[in-house]
Amino acid sequence: MSAPATPPSDRPPVCDYEGSDYQQAFWDTGARAYEDQTEAHALQALLPARGRLLLEIGAGAGRNTPRYAGYERVVVMDYSRTQLEQAQARLGRSARYVYVAADVYALPFAPGLFDAATLIRVIHHLADAPAALKQIRAVLEPGAVFILEFANKRNLKAILRWLARRQAWNPFAPEPVEFVKLNFDFHPRSMRAWLRAAGLPPQQVRALSYFRLGLFKRFVPLKLLVGLDALLQPTGRWLPYSPSLFVRAQADGPGAKAQPGWFFRCPVCGGLDLAESSAALTCGGCGRAWPVSDGIYDFRGVRA
Repeated sequence: MSAPATPPSDRPPVCDYEGSDYQQAFWDTGARAYEDQTEAHALQALLPARGRLLLEIGAGAGRNTPRYAGYERVVVMDYSRTQLEQAQARLGRSARYVYVAADVYALPFAPGLFDAATLIRVIHHLADAPAALKQIRAVLEPGAVFILEFANKRNLKAILRWLARRQAWNPFAPEPVEFVKLNFDFHPRSMRAWLRAAGLPPQQVRALSYFRLGLFKRFVPLKLLVGLDALLQPTGRWLPYSPSLFVRAQADGPGAKAQPGWFFRCPVCGGLDLAESSAALTCGGCGRAWPVSDGIYDFRGVRA
């Protein structure tokens, strides 16, 4: 299975965090310790502890990357170069990490390369989630594990607001709701259908962040709040009504498996013959040169 290269003009818009202080403002000082620790519980429960090569899509400044310690190598990917620079400062430049600036709609990796991938707090920024999921499936080997987090449209707060006529959109309707530009909530049924269509059938679902309200976080000790959330996470299988849902899916079908020596793929022509120099990767098929600077491979120029 190999997703074709998509012409730049046909690609949906991307949400670019270039120059953003998202890590510092939202996670480091933004009173989000509860959300961060509940996600750590979900990852520990769903992701295999060990593996060969993991793709972290939308890694940002590398908040979750240390949680993949059992993987031999991790590709730390984001659309924003400045986010990757922050990740480098946090994680270092060891050979274990490969830093890649790229577009999720045109992944620059060989088919069947990875045995695991994560997409956490990213898909809510994607206007065409099904297209991105197909790209992800193409770079996974058969049987690979994929961990997805998405914002749940059918959450308890949205249901109560809709019943009280305090919001116009119906949380039970299957289509996504764009509540702010390039910020989407998704219906669990629609997401399950898209995953299956992409060749990534869901295996497990965990419900997170039932206690996201400021009142809880202000008056309930963090350790107790996280413990309660961890106890409730398995309810996602039967009652997925929390604001955030984590899904473990597995790449099915025969698919492709990367051949020895394969790694990068040209996102313009799909060619696998890329010659590397100190300054660029050059595609032998279309001649396009992709910059390599300060340890970051940059495949974003295709949108320029």
